[in-house]
Amino acid sequence: MFGFVGVLVIIGILLLFSTIKVLPEYERGVILTLGRYTGTKGPGLVLLLPAIQRMLRVDLRVTVMDVPPQDVISLDNVSVRVNAVVYFRVIEPEKAVLEVAEFYQATSQLAQTRLRSVLGQHELDEILAQRDSINHTLQTTLDEAAGPWGIKIANVEIKDVDINETMVRAIARQAEAERERRAKVIHADGEYQAAEKLRDAAGLLAQQPQALQLRYLQTMADLGNSGKASTIVFPLPLDLISPLVDILGNKSKDAPPSIPAP
Repeated sequence: MFGFVGVLVIIGILLLFSTIKVLPEYERGVILTLGRYTGTKGPGLVLLLPAIQRMLRVDLRVTVMDVPPQDVISLDNVSVRVNAVVYFRVIEPEKAVLEVAEFYQATSQLAQTRLRSVLGQHELDEILAQRDSINHTLQTTLDEAAGPWGIKIANVEIKDVDINETMVRAIARQAEAERERRAKVIHADGEYQAAEKLRDAAGLLAQQPQALQLRYLQTMADLGNSGKASTIVFPLPLDLISPLVDILGNKSKDAPPSIPAP
C-alpha cells in the first residue's frame, strides 16, 4: 500500500515539474499543442498540459557569432583570408523555431557565404580602406536574408584581413610609388602657383618703370648683406642712357655719307 502511494507521489511530482515552467526575462517559450503552434509565452510562470503541450525555449539576448576565416578572391584577383564577427538577436521566437531548423547554424552558414560574396565585389584597396562601408553592406545583406527567420542582424565587423607576403611587398611598392607621384604633383603645383605670382608681379612692375629699378636696388642690397657675393653688379638706369642714345642717333643721321676709296 505504501509502495503504491509512493509511486503515485513520484508521478505527481514529475507531472508537476512538467506542468510548471519558469522563464527568465530574456527567454520566451514557443508552445506546441499536439504538434501545432498555439502561442508564445513568457517571461515568468508558464503552465503546460502534460503530454499534450511542449515548450521550446528561445533566448532573446544578443548573440555574438564568430565567422571562421574565409578564403576570398577580390575583384582585382587577389587572394585574401578574412574573418568577421556577427551580432544578432531573435526578435520573433515563433519564426526562429518554425521557419528554420537550428537558426544559429543557419545564420552562421549565411554569414560565411555572404562574406565571400560581398568581399568578392570589392578590390583589395577598398577592403583595406573602406571597412565601415563594407560592414554596413554586410549587415544590410544579412538582415534582409535572416529577416524571414525572425532574426535581426545588429552589426557585422570584419576583424582581420590576412595577405600573403608577396602581396604585402607589392602593396608597399605601390604605396611608395603613390607617395612619389603625390610629391611630384605637389612640386608641379607649387611651380605653377609661383609662375602665376611672377606674372602678376611683372604686370605691376610694368605699370611703374621706377618700381623695377627699386627692385634692382633691393636685390643688390640683399646680395651685399649676405656676405657671400664677390662680384658687385650695379644696374645702369635706362633713363640716363636714353638721352645719350638719342643724341648719338641724331648725329649719325646728320653726318655726310662717306665716299668710298678708289
